[in-house]
Amino acid sequence: MNVAITGGTGFVGRYLTKQLVERGNHVYVLTRHPEHHNNTDSVTYIGWLQEHSKPEAELPTLDAFVNLAGDTIFGYWTEEKKQKIIRSRLQATEEVIRILRTMPDKPHVLVNGSAMGYYGTSTTQAFTEKTLEPGDDFLAKVAAQWEAKAAEAETIGVRTVYARFGLILGRQGALPLMSLPFKLLAGGKVGSGEQWVSWVHIKDAAEMILFAIDTAALSGPLNVTAPKPQRNKDFSKTLAKVLNRPYWLPVPEKLMKTALGDMSELVLKGQTVLPAAAQAHGYTFQHPQLEAALRDIFSK
Repeated sequence: MNVAITGGTGFVGRYLTKQLVERGNHVYVLTRHPEHHNNTDSVTYIGWLQEHSKPEAELPTLDAFVNLAGDTIFGYWTEEKKQKIIRSRLQATEEVIRILRTMPDKPHVLVNGSAMGYYGTSTTQAFTEKTLEPGDDFLAKVAAQWEAKAAEAETIGVRTVYARFGLILGRQGALPLMSLPFKLLAGGKVGSGEQWVSWVHIKDAAEMILFAIDTAALSGPLNVTAPKPQRNKDFSKTLAKVLNRPYWLPVPEKLMKTALGDMSELVLKGQTVLPAAAQAHGYTFQHPQLEAALRDIFSK
């Protein structure tokens, strides 16, 4: 297959590119700085989102398009940062739709990034893809607008999947930050510890994108989460166990709000997000259990 990826130089994008190449596919990575990368027999870097760039002129007929582009959500959430988070996602997706419209032979599927934040937060409710109404906080609004823009692909005949990522666990991303207090012997629950953490191993995150590409019957939202979410206090205890570090020093809610601003919502609030669509279509998780997933990550 020929697969185009935006955000292909990021955490998930690099892992997905590796998986695609290992399966014998050719990957076309759309990036603002193709000059920073070397093409190979299996990976071609193409410039985009720059003045006068026309990536469609360099792309072959594609089988699939994966859009993961967007500014990182990590960092103190000023109003400027919030605008950058949403603007970067909408701008990238609008350009993806423009490229798709120019193609006489369109890819079979667009897998567009999204987030479990679509659902808002809850300590009692479990969310599946059948939950239609988004939440009303900032991340929910970002995810809803992002998906609405991507939905334009459906109007031009491209099957569209919205990959609502949970907390992705790997050697990059959030896990190193979460692990640091434990490595410094100062780890514990965050806030009340009762908030749910819906997580997924990076390998399953990439495999679920591949599954979405391969499964013609799958469209619409896809919760990219493992089947067994954990409360923060239990997640933290398991992390401490795997790292062989003590679990004893709670992180106060006030401290998180002071350090992270509105971004503290990511760790102080949570939601149970279940992968109902993936399981209904027969996806088999490689890392369904948290402890085994963490041990796999830290053993490498």
